[in-house]
Amino acid sequence: MDLQPLDFEKPIFELERRLQDLKEHSREHDVDLDSEVKAIEAKLRDTRREIYGNLSAWQRVQIARHVQRPFALDYVERCFTGWTELRGDRCFADDKAMPAGLATLDATRCVVITHQKGRNTKENVMRNFGCAHPEGYRKALRLMRLAQKFNLPVISLIDTPGAFPGIGSEERHISEAIAVNLREMMNLRVPIIAAVIGEGGSGGALGIGVADRVLILENSYYSVISPEACSAILWRDRKHAPEAAEALKLTAHDLLKLEVVDEIVDEPEGGAHRDYETAAFNLSSALRKNLAKLLETPTDQLLKKRYKKFRGLGNFAESKTNSGR
Repeated sequence: MDLQPLDFEKPIFELERRLQDLKEHSREHDVDLDSEVKAIEAKLRDTRREIYGNLSAWQRVQIARHVQRPFALDYVERCFTGWTELRGDRCFADDKAMPAGLATLDATRCVVITHQKGRNTKENVMRNFGCAHPEGYRKALRLMRLAQKFNLPVISLIDTPGAFPGIGSEERHISEAIAVNLREMMNLRVPIIAAVIGEGGSGGALGIGVADRVLILENSYYSVISPEACSAILWRDRKHAPEAAEALKLTAHDLLKLEVVDEIVDEPEGGAHRDYETAAFNLSSALRKNLAKLLETPTDQLLKKRYKKFRGLGNFAESKTNSGR
């Protein structure tokens, strides 16, 4: 798969192209170019370290949206075994933007709920660009209740710009479907782990994101609104999206400081799209570690901690000033 560089990655890709050309020239013409190769390799390492070590919030948003980034089903294939998709909400239809089913993590059978995007126009139309309809959230709720019935943990893989805002979605009560999920997940008597693997947009993400442990991949983001939409509201122009991204504190490291997420899952240098296997291994390790801890926690204690966790989000204190005295 040919990688498609983002704007800020172009110096790296240019060095990689030059390095490849040198190696091919050396091999084809039997010329010793080891010193030149080593010089470019050193420069490449330094350039990577400089760029990827100082990414802005907007650059991380771009990586999170990269079309070649591994999607939910790529992780399901690599992290789980025995994947069996279950379809339909038993009310209206199946939602292909939200594949869900049964799978095994190590030896533990789980219910896995995901958002899925597409890599080309045909796939994106089928997956609705990862934007779920009400029936997606109702399907997720049906499977979560199934998990509770058979005492199976729930794992959510979140990657959506947001729930679908179209007329049909509103007619079938998208806000109600998400609200019911929030309420029911808070009281679900099985362990829940949510992992943001790409975009975590608004209520569309939170609709399967009420969990005992919330993980986030290093270059993913989780926010109540997209930077572009925030920019359009505040500045009446989408061109200020990079400034909005900084102000929203939507990156993994900001979210960890704010205690919105519990753990950051490392990605390969340059982003998960550069190395699917390493990204999947890191996510799988984090899921296994956190699931093992949750399975040891008594259910009533689990529910109390979950409630306390989400009730605590957004709390802050203002210091009193003695202005005018």
